[in-house]
Amino acid sequence: MLPAAHHGPGRAGFVQALFTATSASSVTGLTVVDTGSYWSGFGQVIILLLIQVGGFGILSAGALLVLATGGRIGLRTRMLAQTESNALTLQDLRRVLARIAVVTFGVELLITFALFGRLLFGHDYAFGDAAWFGLFHGVSAFYGAGFSLWEDSLIRFAEDAAIIVPVGVGVIIGGLGFPVLLELWRNHRRPSRWSLHTKLTLAGTVLLLLGGMVVFAVIEWENGATLGALDLHGKIISSWFQSLTTRSAGFNTIDIGEMREESWVVANMLMFIGGGSGSTAGGIKVVTFIVLVLIVITEARGGRQAEAFGRTIPSATLRQALSVTFIAGNTVAVATLALMALTPFSFEQCLFEVISAFSIVGLSTGITPSLPESAQLLLTGLMYVGRVGPLTLVLALALREHQRMYDYPEEAPIIG
Repeated sequence: MLPAAHHGPGRAGFVQALFTATSASSVTGLTVVDTGSYWSGFGQVIILLLIQVGGFGILSAGALLVLATGGRIGLRTRMLAQTESNALTLQDLRRVLARIAVVTFGVELLITFALFGRLLFGHDYAFGDAAWFGLFHGVSAFYGAGFSLWEDSLIRFAEDAAIIVPVGVGVIIGGLGFPVLLELWRNHRRPSRWSLHTKLTLAGTVLLLLGGMVVFAVIEWENGATLGALDLHGKIISSWFQSLTTRSAGFNTIDIGEMREESWVVANMLMFIGGGSGSTAGGIKVVTFIVLVLIVITEARGGRQAEAFGRTIPSATLRQALSVTFIAGNTVAVATLALMALTPFSFEQCLFEVISAFSIVGLSTGITPSLPESAQLLLTGLMYVGRVGPLTLVLALALREHQRMYDYPEEAPIIG
């Protein structure tokens, strides 16, 4: 809200500032004003810092700060930081956080240098502008924030692979999740030692990425307002890019508002699924979706237990997957009805906006800047809920796990 944070006289509105801060700290990417033209350089730095701190995890960043200064981390702080960063064991937290920092800043710098070089030599940007735009979009890409300093996101670069590929690769890496990245780091030469979680995440990511790419290409290929206006190279790379960004980041190389409604449905599905567990992506998560698919396959085959890669999935994991999906689905349904009551927009537009906010994706059909403040507050709450996670909210209401020493007699009701 500081006057120095935006161009023009006066202060930014409270709701406007709250919406932007929440979107940045939750690494969503939804905006009610153009980031590049409305916010000043100081305001853009604040947004970048919010993305960095929010993406890394406030407690994890605090623990790293103590570690760097040689201080001691308390047990409670370490446990909370472990929850935030999805670390594997309490004893390894310091080493895990250090590796997270190395991976995070390493990938961000690689993307930054790639974009910097392309903008400087390929698009004649001034040295300072190329460096700033490269850094901002490098951080935004890795965390899947989707914030862009260009008013059309990445549409102007839809046919420039030197821009799109580094951003896309950064989104993919960040969307895998820290547990997967750490395991790939330790066992990159020994895939046989990968955990079931890593295998399911990688398999699900590849299937959803390729599947979404093909479906988007088929639906939008002849749409003159989207893929139809691009050459063959641009159509292929944009189909690939939109397939991956709909599950994590809010970048776009085609106008989302001009996409066919069939594409909106596909995008809604991908956004609802989201990225990897332990990543900054939202949604129900890739592994949750894969587990649900395995449940259906197991029931269709008449099996007793869901299995994958030679492992049996525990019944507790199956219940968690169903719980997360049920809570997320109902949250989206209620929020969509509320947004429809607050705005004059169609069901399809409201549903897209709600899923994008809840799954902290950041894509929009173009209605976000036109929303009344009440609707902006609704989406602000959704972004926060999506960042915390549906299962975490449930666990926060039940801090203790009660174990009974008895079971009731079993009786199966009729399903279907």
